[in-house]
Amino acid sequence: MQKIVTNLWYDTQAEQAAEFYCSLFEDSKITNVVPYGEAGPRETGTTMLVDFELNGQKFTAINGGGEYHYTHAMSLLVNCDSQEEVDRLWIALLADGGQEIECGWLNDKYGVPWQIWPSEADQLLTGPDRAAVDRAMTAMLGMKKIDVQAMRDAYNG
Repeated sequence: MQKIVTNLWYDTQAEQAAEFYCSLFEDSKITNVVPYGEAGPRETGTTMLVDFELNGQKFTAINGGGEYHYTHAMSLLVNCDSQEEVDRLWIALLADGGQEIECGWLNDKYGVPWQIWPSEADQLLTGPDRAAVDRAMTAMLGMKKIDVQAMRDAYNG
């Protein structure tokens, strides 16, 4: 059992969001859907909880109402192996009303904050050459979607 599970809050779209997220990542599936019962604050039989896995990591989504909203103080960070993966996820998560933020962050159509991050960028921002790191950081700070080649170019001067 995974000890810490991310719980995502939705108004009424928990199941729809879980299905969408599962379509984006390999080794992903919905594992359980729990409806509201007679005692619940929502209509009996409507979806209350959705348990799902993304790339083997467990999540729970709840239809708890529209009074709470996300901020970028906490986001779902996806470490990508390639620019192609960054591009694919960026396009998919922005579809149907998502919003680009900056430095690899976006909000999907449900308002959930994501950071779509090329793993190579970590090396470019932590290398031993401080001037090169500063150039890569300056380049990254001007981006919305991370372009790892542009960061490489900046790092290399």
